[in-house]
Amino acid sequence: MSGFGFTLLARDGRARRGRVTTGRGSIETPAFMPVGTAATVKAMQPESVAATGAEILLCNTYHLMLRPGAERVARLGGLHPLMNWHKPILTDSGGYQVFSLSKLRKLDEKGVTFQSHHDGSSHSLSPERSVEIQNLLDSDITMAFDECTKWPATVDEAAGSMRLSMRWAERSRAAFVERPGYAIFGIVQGSTYPHLREESAKALAAMDFHGYAIGGLAVGEPKEERESTLAATEPFMPADKPRYMMGVGKPQDIVAAVALGVDMFDCVLPTRSGRTGQAFTCNGTLNIRNAKFAEDTGPVDPECGCPACRSYSRAYLHHLIRSDEILGPMLLTWHNLAYYQDLMRGLRAAIVEGRLAAFRAEFERRQGLSPEGTDDA
Repeated sequence: MSGFGFTLLARDGRARRGRVTTGRGSIETPAFMPVGTAATVKAMQPESVAATGAEILLCNTYHLMLRPGAERVARLGGLHPLMNWHKPILTDSGGYQVFSLSKLRKLDEKGVTFQSHHDGSSHSLSPERSVEIQNLLDSDITMAFDECTKWPATVDEAAGSMRLSMRWAERSRAAFVERPGYAIFGIVQGSTYPHLREESAKALAAMDFHGYAIGGLAVGEPKEERESTLAATEPFMPADKPRYMMGVGKPQDIVAAVALGVDMFDCVLPTRSGRTGQAFTCNGTLNIRNAKFAEDTGPVDPECGCPACRSYSRAYLHHLIRSDEILGPMLLTWHNLAYYQDLMRGLRAAIVEGRLAAFRAEFERRQGLSPEGTDDA
């Protein structure tokens, strides 16, 4: 099994074209990770996800520890054979879900005790237990356990939360079992306060993680604050390690973050949107439910080669979605994941060729983006 590593292949301004190497294969960056929360990308077969060009998935510690259980997954050989995905997997630590889904929770220095959103049963997560669960799942990239800081937060609230996460990061790093081809990433916190982000990034760098994530953004803050916070944080993140922005996001947010030096992304948006009739295309976002598509015989996206666009019309997809037929979400999810992977391929090529600014300008023109945001079709 090969070791874990990151190779920087090209730069264009702050933007980076790189390659992450793991024991189960390499990941070309900038990369988008489809979300397979409970060991499945909803409405997709793993083979279909791979066919879109995805090289890594995200699965979630919180959901898998509750059902089917980490120890059971380990007895079954780990996530990869269980879900028939033999490429790399990154697992979220479970911290975000504890704070967003649990009905009751108690937080202290040791960790958090919470009630399952399934049946109200009591469970505990600590940095050590989170890392242990991710090891049992056989995750290729483990995430340090952290507290997801609420937004908005006062500077004192953000500082207290961030410093707790840094203490938890140190315990997560110590609990991680070093194996060839595996990695653990630390998570930079500090809300939208640049001095706290700098403190967090420096503290994590001193712990020598294999990669570094930017957490606690895309949680409701304005786009301008998110981008300015990212811009202020990036200079303090090690240049020789991969950078992962958690939970982002919309295509335009990914393009902006790539320009600021981020390498890896995940978000439920392409899959969730596919299940609700929304399609991302080269010329903007479509709501296939709209009546104007009822007799539209054209493809969802004329520039896309996915099965939904090659073989089915907007009219048929409109019918499927309006009729609550399961094939509709399946085809639109496939399309959206293909669109995201095509976008990442375009970004990688633009960085190598030194034309990212032109790529971004053309992308924004075709998406109909205004300074305020997106103009959904």
